[in-house]
Amino acid sequence: MISTFDVQTWHHGPCVVVRVVGELDMAVAPRLRAEIDRALDGRGGPCMVMDLTEVPFCDSVGLGILVGTLTRMRETRGRLVLVVGPGMITHLLTITNLDRHFETRGSLREALDMFTLSHSSG
Repeated sequence: MISTFDVQTWHHGPCVVVRVVGELDMAVAPRLRAEIDRALDGRGGPCMVMDLTEVPFCDSVGLGILVGTLTRMRETRGRLVLVVGPGMITHLLTITNLDRHFETRGSLREALDMFTLSHSSG
């Protein structure tokens, strides 16, 4: 079981990348929300890629942060892409029908390449 939680943010081309490691629950949700706020308030790009491939668990509070971030990105005409692998997060998005609302990719490289290519051609 992963007992540590970590959030890293950086810019990659036009995107803000947020990499989350560890269980995303109500105990760590304020830290993730603060990191997302800081990333978006500090001249966030037109897109955010959130890498959740190392998140083995997400509760309703964590899911609320994801939905809130999606709403915030859409309000500013930005895009949010979640990087997810097979497992709990993908299952959670499916059973809540949120998979119809979130754009997902299977790897961080795939998500970043998508934005790099679209940014350089447009």
